Amino acid sequence: MKKQILPGITGGILGSVLTGMLAFPFLASDLSPVADTPLLNGMPKQVSSTSNDPLTNTVATAQKSVVTVTSFSNNGTFNTSDEASGSGSGVIYKKSSGKAYIVSNHHVVDGADKLEITTNDGTKLEAKLLGSDATYDLAVLEVDGSAVKDVIKIGESSELKQGQTVFAIGNPLGEFQNSVTRGIISSVDRTVPVDTNEDGQNDFNTEVLQTDAAINPGNSGGALIDAKGRLIGINSMKIAETGVEGVGFSIPIDEAFPIIKQLEENGKVAHPTLGVSLQDVSAFPSGYLEEQINLPNSQTTGVVILAVEPDSPAADAGLQSGDVIISIDGKKVESFADVKTALVKSDGTVDVEFLRNGKARTVTATVSSTNQL
Repeated sequence: MKKQILPGITGGILGSVLTGMLAFPFLASDLSPVADTPLLNGMPKQVSSTSNDPLTNTVATAQKSVVTVTSFSNNGTFNTSDEASGSGSGVIYKKSSGKAYIVSNHHVVDGADKLEITTNDGTKLEAKLLGSDATYDLAVLEVDGSAVKDVIKIGESSELKQGQTVFAIGNPLGEFQNSVTRGIISSVDRTVPVDTNEDGQNDFNTEVLQTDAAINPGNSGGALIDAKGRLIGINSMKIAETGVEGVGFSIPIDEAFPIIKQLEENGKVAHPTLGVSLQDVSAFPSGYLEEQINLPNSQTTGVVILAVEPDSPAADAGLQSGDVIISIDGKKVESFADVKTALVKSDGTVDVEFLRNGKARTVTATVSSTNQL
């Protein structure tokens, strides 16, 4: 069964969640007696609930840098009477020249005519979208920095270890601002296929941190911090499937910051390209490619080049329509997503292994940067 991976953004779902909770009353068999409370002079003895745990102070400090991001999809004019269309989270990562900068997810701000942030102390500020990118699911917002006091500390996700304690901070369900959940790093190098352009086909393999800290709708764009209060990830999505609990994903901060810098400075991200149109081998009817391009029937993975742009890196390398790419830089290509991922990770050149008329060949292509594949 295909897993359903959901982004952590919310827009008017609280009622259904609460209804679901009320639909399951407690059973008598589920209840157990509570131990008697010791009495002191006829009154229950009180025990202090104050904790000296340094983690509480660490979390409280980091909370000040996490904001609620509210989107409005109306006429584009800022009006306090407008109704919100969605809600997510964001993290204040920088202050400079009177401005404060916030990182969030692309899917939190996508389609919004205007944006507003609410800081930890309840201050509401109109936000300007500097740029966002669907492939990396990141966005950068700018606000007036005069009302912003706190900026989060930045950690290094490359130093994380499996089992390490982490905290997720955000705005679950659009109602519970500044909520904190605690968990561990379940995996430091999980790969999750995603559909970045919403065409029904996974087109990118995103590398994420896996955590069992609860990430719910509305947590998208919020902070994943370590025990020292340092930002080590941007919470992005979870697996929503019956019987699955505690499988959430966060974009590693080491991977996010180069993208954040491009969005802040240029408003967009430069994507490496070959200049080709592709289709997965698995998408073609059985026997079709064998007849049309002499692809061996045993070759069930890879991508078919449907078209090559003139004067593109692919054209310069000698790739042609009908070639079937089976590996890039020695890594097997099973689908379109593998090609895009390989290009993103390249250092400017890639070795492309392909089949032409059933025979394997390899060429070196120099990729260029654009907003296309």
